[in-house]
Formats: sequence, structure tokens, C-alpha cells
Amino acid sequence: MPPGPAAPLHPGRLRRGARWDLAARTGLSVAGFVPGLVLAFLLYQLIREAYPSVVFSGTHFFTGKIFSIGSGYASSVEVHNGYKASAGAHYGILPLLWGTLISSVIALALAIPVSVGGAILLVERLPARVQQPLGVFLELLAGIPSVVFGLWGVVTFGPLLARDVYKPIASLGIPWLSTYTATGQGLLTASLVLAAMVVPIIAATTRELVRSVPATTKEGAWALGLTRSETVKAVTWPSIRSGVLAASLLGWGRALGETMAVLMISGYKLDAYPHSLFDTFTTMAATVAGFLDSALQDPTGMAVHALAEVGIVLLVVVLVTNFLGRLITRRSTTVALPVGRGV
Repeated sequence: MPPGPAAPLHPGRLRRGARWDLAARTGLSVAGFVPGLVLAFLLYQLIREAYPSVVFSGTHFFTGKIFSIGSGYASSVEVHNGYKASAGAHYGILPLLWGTLISSVIALALAIPVSVGGAILLVERLPARVQQPLGVFLELLAGIPSVVFGLWGVVTFGPLLARDVYKPIASLGIPWLSTYTATGQGLLTASLVLAAMVVPIIAATTRELVRSVPATTKEGAWALGLTRSETVKAVTWPSIRSGVLAASLLGWGRALGETMAVLMISGYKLDAYPHSLFDTFTTMAATVAGFLDSALQDPTGMAVHALAEVGIVLLVVVLVTNFLGRLITRRSTTVALPVGRGV
């Protein structure tokens, strides 16, 4: 017998379903606004905390070359625009800003070729039985705490570079490669460690992007006579380059905001630019971590306000970097795959 007509749903069940649907939509809508609300609340708190420093330092905050909270034990204070700071306090972040940008750019320049090339090699060349273990090691590398990277850089990697690499290079007399520390602390060591921390972020994303390229498209390129290298250049790379750019900017954001590893390896030099690749320096994030304990002891409270302003600058730099990355990624249209175009 043919089945009879379906029994109509009970009105009470329909009302319950509608209520659950409304609750789910409301909950998802609220959850979608949470990240924006958290960011807005964070910015509000930082701006409120940093306002006295903005009034006290003015534009000198961005052009000054000395960042010092002054002497908390002296009785005299520096008064400017109605706000007080400890005697001898100077809040200028130009060297810190330069150190943040130059170290992260060097790290990114070192990490991108290794990450992208290694990910393409891992997927395109190595057999499946090798890909899985190497992929696990890549994920484990991404999970190592930054303080462990910093300890490794101070105890092992830095002294090794100073003894076997920096010393022979410094003996050549090249002006911008002539000075180094015995412990290896400095710009190049910190950049290399940052690159090691950024590589897993870019490589893991690139690996998934390469895997997402249709196998039939690559097989079509091989059928047209393209070699594996030419297929990577003509098929794989145009398909993944926007994603690689986004992954690189994500890694750059990690390098810009890295704190403990840079604090331990940089040498923590506050009042000068690094004139050599081996010279000591510091960054904005490392300065906040290194100064926080002393700033809390400042009787005027201006040191904490200055660190809050440093935090705002660092947050803005990271947000602008991510915004530009999204803008570039959105504008870079995916190139049509060459198979079938008479390559």
C-alpha cells in the first residue's frame, strides 16, 4: 500500500521549535558581537589609563629617544601640563618602535621562504608516510611556549652564534657587523628566534592551502607537459598566494607582539637604535614586560600611564597591519588556473 499522508505537526511542537530557533539566532548574534565589544572595552580602558601620559609627553612620546621612569626615591617631580612624574622621567619610544618593526620584518623575511618552500615540499614532493610525522612536528613546534624559545636563545643558540658566527664576521671589520655580545644577545639572534616562532604559523596554513588545490587541476597541467616545478609556479602558487599573504601577516602580528622571548634575547637596550645586526635593542612589548614591576612602584603613577600608551601604540600597529593585510588579500584577485589556456 502506498504510504498515507504525513501526520501534521502538533502546534505546541511548532511553537517550541520556533522558540529554540529564535534563541539560537539570538545567541549567535550576541556571540558575533562579543569580539568587537571586547576590543572596544580594551581600547577604552587603555585610552583612559594612558590619557595622563598623552597630556604629559605630547608628541615627544613618539620622537623621544629615552624611555625612563626616573627616580622614585627623589622628592622632586617633573610637572608638565598639570601632571606629575618622578624626577628624571623621560618617555620616548622611537627606539622601541624602530626595534619592534625592524626585528619583526627581519624575522618575517627569514620565515616566509622557509615556511612556504617547506610546506610546498612537504605536500608536493614527500610521500604520505613522511608527511604525517613532519606535520605533527610542525604542530608541536607551534605549541612551544615563547619563554622556552627565549631560554634556548639565551643559553644555547645565542652563545653558539656569538662564538662560531658573529666573531668571525666581526673580524672582517664591516662597520654594521663589527660589535657583538659574548652571549649573542642582539637584533639578529632575536630575529632568528622570532622567525623560528613564526615558521609554524605560516607553514601550517600554507600546507592546508596547497592541499586544497584540486588534484585534477595539477594532473591536467602535467598532461599538458608541465613539470612538477612548473605546475607549482603556474597552478599551485596562483591559487594559494592570497592565503599565504594572509598567513604571513598573521605571523607578522605574532612577531610584533612577542614579549618574553625578545625580552630575554634582545639585550634590553632602551635608549639607542641598533646600529649593527648584532647590536642589542628592545621592543615595545618587551619594554612593557620589563618595566611593569618598576612602574607599579612609581609614586606619581605616570610610569603606568606611559606603559598604557605604549600598549595603545602596539595595539594600533598590530590592528593596522591586520587591516592592511585583509585589504591587500581582498584586492588581490585569484589568477585563473592556466590549464586549458594553451600553456
